[in-house]
Amino acid sequence: MKIFSTLIFVLFAMISFAQVIHPPLGRTSNPENGEIKLTLIARIHSHTPKTYDTYDIYEPDIISPKSAIFLEEKGKFYVNSLEGYMTVVFDMKTFRKKKSIHHDFKKEDAGLFQETNVLNYHFLQDRPNPNVFMGKPVECCLTHSGKYLWVTYYRRSYDPNAIEPSAMAIIDTETDEIVRVMPTGPLPKMIAASPDGKFLAVTHWGDNTIGIVDISSDNYKDFKFVEHFVVGYQAQFSASQNQGSINRDSQCGYCLRGTAFTKDSKYLLVGRMGGGGIAVFDMKTRKYINTVFGMRPNVRHLVVTDKYLFLSSNRTGYIQKTPIADFINHALDSNKTNEQYTNWKEAFAGIGARTIEVSDDGKYIFVAVNNESKIVVIRAKDMVKITEIKADSFPVGLALRKNNYLLISTSQAHPGVGGGNCVDVYFVRYLK
Repeated sequence: MKIFSTLIFVLFAMISFAQVIHPPLGRTSNPENGEIKLTLIARIHSHTPKTYDTYDIYEPDIISPKSAIFLEEKGKFYVNSLEGYMTVVFDMKTFRKKKSIHHDFKKEDAGLFQETNVLNYHFLQDRPNPNVFMGKPVECCLTHSGKYLWVTYYRRSYDPNAIEPSAMAIIDTETDEIVRVMPTGPLPKMIAASPDGKFLAVTHWGDNTIGIVDISSDNYKDFKFVEHFVVGYQAQFSASQNQGSINRDSQCGYCLRGTAFTKDSKYLLVGRMGGGGIAVFDMKTRKYINTVFGMRPNVRHLVVTDKYLFLSSNRTGYIQKTPIADFINHALDSNKTNEQYTNWKEAFAGIGARTIEVSDDGKYIFVAVNNESKIVVIRAKDMVKITEIKADSFPVGLALRKNNYLLISTSQAHPGVGGGNCVDVYFVRYLK
């Protein structure tokens, strides 16, 4: 009976909060006298051409924004406009567009591609010009002290079911030009760089694998794939399967997503949104160690700090944390291979907890709560929710400035509901 009641609650919550909202600029978080106060100071969007506020900015290139990232050293931030096939560059002070980087490749762009296939991936049908396509930018990360921005493509435009090899762009952040495009496996989503600057992990949502790139050189032309990790099994596809429409949000095997290296760069952690658990890899031996279970299911995002591992559980809406040393020790202990890891502290953020960001000092966790269209802040010390603020529906991505006083959320639309096409900018004030 309890399980049935819980399911009814979850379904009710998902339906109840599936509505389109656009909070007014100037809105502040609740409670106002808490230890953190968020204020919505700007909105960048493509839904209303006529605006009445300087910081209510109409920008037609914001089309289903998926992720964002700050580059403080160069005074700008980037937003991946998934359905616009663009990465849009904004000025950090004015929040105005500086440039749109188009992920649109023609025959004359052949020089950007040093190879057509990697990791033994091949196209499912004869493609005379496989590198002529438009790429859907989904996630990103910076490497080489902000010199390069890496952007993964959910799929190539000629691959509607995302079952063929995709690609990722390398952008020179000085010129904001694409300098190289590297092929990947099907449906790469998360991408993460090791803190020691030696490796980049590209997680393939589409086939249960992770590609490892050697980025130890400072020259983008030297980057190369050196390993292909498999979680459980590698999904295989054929041309005959590529018929009709395939829902890759659900037909994705273990649906690998959250990806993070430990701060000493010794281990790589990859969350299994489907099937549960977190897979752990040894980066010295480049071998799979174990998949640790015991956390809440539907693990979406991972963040690793010096002391802790944080995760978001999308379906349940919980944020969990554990000492990273304890978690790694459990993964390495062969006697605990079949034993669940239970040393978690948690807080309920809201149904549809997506991306999380952790403040530099590790004190606060910021959460994009998709189904409830809000941003939540959790105090990490005791895992208590301390404040929340409504966001444009429906937030998926977050980016937090290194000095923590600016926060960005990106909002996508929900099929059949609408909303999305917004980037919200919040001023973060620490009152205690």
